[in-house]
Amino acid sequence: MDTEKLSFEEAYKQLSELVKKMESGELPLADSVAAYEQGIKLKAYCEQLLKEAELKIETLKITNPAD
Repeated sequence: MDTEKLSFEEAYKQLSELVKKMESGELPLADSVAAYEQGIKLKAYCEQLLKEAELKIETLKITNPAD
């Protein structure tokens, strides 16, 4: 799966679904490991998008300060 094409909301939803599946205890070990690996990627991607949004907001605050 190419996480780079997902919106934040889509990536977060997929991450939440993976967590639910893993917490259910119904996944075989190999599937749990694969889900964990995918979850790590999705988490990093979500963090990246949040950081980028935060930087944009900070830039807007600097270039357009409130009076």
